[in-house]
Order: sequence, then structure tokens, then C-alpha cells
Amino acid sequence: MGKLGLAAVALVALVTVVASASAMTRQHSTAKAGGVYRVGWEESFGFTDGFDPTGEYLGEAFSIFSNLLVRTLVGYNHVANGPGNKVVPDLASKWTISKDGKTYTFKLKNGIKFGPPVNREITSKDIAYALNRLANPKNGGQYAFYYSVIKGWSAGANGEVSGIHTPDNKTIVFDLTAPTGDFLYRMAMPATGPIPAEVGKCFEGQPEKYGRDLVSSGPYMIQGAGAVDISSCDKVKPMSGFDPTANLTLVRNPAYAASTDTKAARENNPDSFVFTIDANADDIYNKIQNGDLEDEVASVPPQVLQKFATDPSLKSRLHLNSGDRTWYITMNLTQAPFDDIHVRKAMNWIMDKSALRKAWGGATAGAIANHIVPDAMFNDQLSKYKPYGTPGDHGSLAKAKAAMKGSKYDTNKKGLCSAKACKGVLMIADKRAVDDRMLPVIQANAAKIGITFTVRTVSGAYPTIQTPGKNVPIAERPGWGKDYADPLTFFTPLFDGRTIIPAGNTNYSLVGITAATAKKVGVKGNLKNVPSVNEDLDHCSTLLGQPRLTCYENLDKKLTEKVVPWIPYLWSSAIHIVGPKVSKWDFDQFGGSIGYGHVAVK
Repeated sequence: MGKLGLAAVALVALVTVVASASAMTRQHSTAKAGGVYRVGWEESFGFTDGFDPTGEYLGEAFSIFSNLLVRTLVGYNHVANGPGNKVVPDLASKWTISKDGKTYTFKLKNGIKFGPPVNREITSKDIAYALNRLANPKNGGQYAFYYSVIKGWSAGANGEVSGIHTPDNKTIVFDLTAPTGDFLYRMAMPATGPIPAEVGKCFEGQPEKYGRDLVSSGPYMIQGAGAVDISSCDKVKPMSGFDPTANLTLVRNPAYAASTDTKAARENNPDSFVFTIDANADDIYNKIQNGDLEDEVASVPPQVLQKFATDPSLKSRLHLNSGDRTWYITMNLTQAPFDDIHVRKAMNWIMDKSALRKAWGGATAGAIANHIVPDAMFNDQLSKYKPYGTPGDHGSLAKAKAAMKGSKYDTNKKGLCSAKACKGVLMIADKRAVDDRMLPVIQANAAKIGITFTVRTVSGAYPTIQTPGKNVPIAERPGWGKDYADPLTFFTPLFDGRTIIPAGNTNYSLVGITAATAKKVGVKGNLKNVPSVNEDLDHCSTLLGQPRLTCYENLDKKLTEKVVPWIPYLWSSAIHIVGPKVSKWDFDQFGGSIGYGHVAVK
């Protein structure tokens, strides 16, 4: 969202699926309230900030927040495609924008309350508190940079942000340093949702903690919320419905008033949602087929997709949607041998992207990624741009060797990475089934140009690679989906050197890192040749319309050819298979996952 991805694409090449599944995006069956919506979650939740909205950056978590738990001033209707990217009112009944585009004033609706254990009406001060909490780096805000345009944002580390005003309980005003055309999109992200200070204060300076006691502003809440004693911070205990290693159970929020919401955004059909971790993807899909689960956040085994794609009685339970996501291998520009651009280019030339896509599922999984941002985000204006294109997308040894010959690590000048730094390079991998399929491809390809790896496999690898102080040279785990429908969300979180933080960092390649930042976050490596695109980012962000797109297209080209932080290989589709009891289903384009606000069970 610039959301991080878990795993939601298929694992076998079935091109014929696309046409049939596309028609199944939304079921329009008559939905009845009631029942339990059960979701199997492969390996681990993969939460990047323990489910704390202030810092959580996993796309699947965004869908849970936005659909079920966290209401924001503006939000989405949680449906697929273009309509799902349109900003709509949520907590706010209306808003105005000053003529100079630098002041936004929102008026809150009446009757919206926090759920247990707070049970009081939400005010503008609760939104201001959430944003002040986000402005303090000690609270782990992973995308706080989006709000630095608010006046006095940097002072939030030591006090309240001066550009946020609450003249009364129903009004909140934001003074910006410059016109910001996508500010409404930014205000629809979960970190801006209201947080009650009486609970939030108990977790100040403690990233990943508030997620266990998240107080709902939405139609559902974490089970056990009503039993939490908030009379003092010493008495606050984790809500019983959330065990980060096993399950998450959401039940109806008794304080939620449907009259303050719209069915277009949230129908709230099931009585509860139960998310359960299961390391065995085959087991998850067996339970879905047998009706013991309704949905999944898991990689689809080939035999399962084959069955649901070809069996007429099962096709209606298969859903394929646009993922707005790039999967890529990230290389750390400060760590040998990837501190050398010639090595990074050679890695792009040698990689068999077709084989990597096959590991994900072949053509059904998505399109080969030829650069950083999915073509759809540029209205397909870069569809012919393929700087590392090779026949069949299988890579080219000759071109990889030619690139490697410019490297200081090619000690023998034979087009091979022959220095000691090229051997046993640490690679971080995850434990999903798709990772097991990808690793042999990556290792075999890299070996052709002299690079070997020591692979460390971590279940839920994001926190590891998001800690710059661990100095990870390369990781095969990352995927990135848009935060909202603008190319900026692929660039600022991933390549702005000013966004690099000690934990929860998403600029894995450390583009634009300075010596001062390196010292602060514990990076020990070669900083001499690390390029910066900060000026490009600042320039593009001020533009509108086609000039904005053109600017970001040029930045994509600069990163792909002159910085080379990644090996992008897949622009993915999102595939879900649902159980026989699901009577209604939709896709949340904002979260890039399940549209929980519209699902129903028989």
C-alpha cells in the first residue's frame, strides 16, 4: 500500500483463467447478515508494526483496518478497479480547501463513537492526537513522511504539530506548507484514523504495542475489547482476541452506528471475522474447499488453482483482480558487491524473469515487470520500455558479463564477480512456498556471473529487512503495492533518502542515504557511490496532470538504468479462492486484498 505485500497470486500458469475469473470479481448475491467469516493466513500475519495503525504498512492489514476497524476523515468504498480508488467521505461530513490549496478544513459527522473499552464520541482532538503520535518518530510511523507537508510536522518529535488545529470538537484544520494535490488520499490512510489518548498514551514510544489494544472506530472490534481496564496504564492488558502468533478475532462493535456510514462503503454482514495462521497452504485450501474456511491470504497450490479454474462447479469461487503491485529483488547499495552499479546491472541482465514468474504461477500470476512502477499507474505510457529485455525474458549471460566487466569485483576481467565479496553473500528469504521455488532460480542465475549466497530464511521477513542496521545485502522477499492511485506512492516510500528510519524502513536499497543517517540507523557500509533522487522527488510531487506522469516516468527510467536498486520481475495479479458458504464477495482496490466490508456468508 505503498503497501507491502504478503502473497496473493497464483502458483501455476493458467492463462485461460484470466477471462473467466475476471468476470467473477464481484458476486451480487443477496447478502444476509450473520455468520462467521473465517480466513486462513499462510505462515504468519507478517505485520510490520504489530498491527498498530500508526506504523503498520502491510496491504492486507490496510484492508482489515479500512473495512472493519479504523475510520478516517475520508475513505473508500472498498470495491474493485477505478471505483475502489475514489475518495469518499467517512468520518467527515464535508470539507473545504482554501483557494491557495494550503488549508484543508474538515467537519466531523455526529454520533460516531469509539468502541469498548472507551465508549465515547470521537472528536477532532482524537484525530489530532493520532497525527501528533504519527509525527513522533519514537512511535514507529512507517509512512509519516506523507504528512511532512503539514506545518510544524518536524516539531512533532517534541510536541504538538503547529499546523493542526481543532477549533471545536467537530472541526479539524490542516495548514500545509505547499499545495498538495493528493492530500485527501493521504488522509484516507489508516495512520490518520482517530486514537483515544487515554489508551494511546499507554504505548507512547513503544512501536508494535498498541496493536494489541487497538480501540475501534469502525463496525468491528477486537474480541475482548470490553474487558480491558483503562482506568490506568498499569491495568491495560492485551485484548484476548488477538494472538499475533496464532489468530485475530473481530466481533461487532456495539458503539458503531450504521446511520453514520454508507452501505456503499461497509455492509457489515458477518457477525464476526476470524483470521487464523496456518503454515500449510495445502491445509488452508482443503479447508476452503470443504467449507471450513471462507477465504485466504495465502499462495495458491498449483493443483488447487487447476481444479478451480477448470471445474464448472467451482469457477464462481475463483477471483482475479489487478494487484497494482511490483514484486522485486532488492539490492543494498551500501553492501558489497551491490555497492557497485555494474554488479547491479549484471544481476538485472542475468535474471530469468520468466522462471521467477513461473515460480509464482506463470502468465496467470501477472505480467513481467520491466521497470519499477506497474504500467497501469502510467496509463501504459511506458509499456514499450524494457531496458533489460531479453528473448523470452530468460536473461542474457552475454549482456550480464559485459556489464560485470566494468566492476571492481571482476578481478580477472572475464565478466565474472570473482572477488571474495562475491561469495557467500547474505540473502534474506521468507518461508512461503513461493520463496522455496524462487530461491533456486535466483541462486542458479547469480552463479553464472560468479555470485553465490548464504541464505537465511525468516518467517515473516519484513521486520528483518526493514531494519537498516542489520546491513542485509540482498533480499528476495519484497513486494510493493500503491498506497493510493498516484505514482508518488511508489517513489517516496521506496527511494527518498529522508525517509530512512531505524525500524520499519521501506527504502531497503538505501537510495539517498547520508553519512548522518547511516550513523543514526546503524548502517555500516560503503556510502561513497550511493546516488540520491531527492531533488527529482521534490520536483515531481509539485506537478499535476500529464507533466506529473511524465516526471515520474523519467524518474522510473533514471532509477531503473542509472541507480539500479532492484531487479523487478513481476507486476502481479491478486487471486483469491473462497469457500462454498460465501454468498457475496468483493475486492478492495485500496488495500489490494479482500473487501471485507462487502463479504457475506450463507
